[in-house]
Amino acid sequence: MNAGKTNILMVCLGNICRSPLAEGILKSKLPENLYFIDSAGTGGWHAGEAPDRRSIQVARKFGIDISNQRARQIHPTDFEKFDIIFAMDHYNKRDLLQMAPNSIASKKVTLILDYLKDSEKINVPDPYYGNERDFEHVFYLLDEVCEIISKNLIK
Repeated sequence: MNAGKTNILMVCLGNICRSPLAEGILKSKLPENLYFIDSAGTGGWHAGEAPDRRSIQVARKFGIDISNQRARQIHPTDFEKFDIIFAMDHYNKRDLLQMAPNSIASKKVTLILDYLKDSEKINVPDPYYGNERDFEHVFYLLDEVCEIISKNLIK
């Protein structure tokens, strides 16, 4: 992996909507020489595919290019390679905890929106069946939480 760097993994269901956005947003906020950020899905249906075109469009609207990302399914070795694993919702967190090989790996998994003070925002909504406004809403949520995460990490 990336020795000397903090390795962060963003995880959603298919790795084409939320986690690619989270990856791109957090990458834009952290120095590349200190942090490696990647994303994956708990499911493998979209492996090898680019992010959803609406995720690409909303990211581009805010100056972030995620078009070169490719979906992949989380692998058991990810629990060794990554220091922090952010789940986009409770379902993905549950699945990640079931996959975790031990308690050390389990402790790496957290809900990304736990960093927001608003306790009503627990899950990042899946915009897949929605429209462009749904993707923009997800972008704003992730941008807000990634700003907090980046400030906490850079301290």
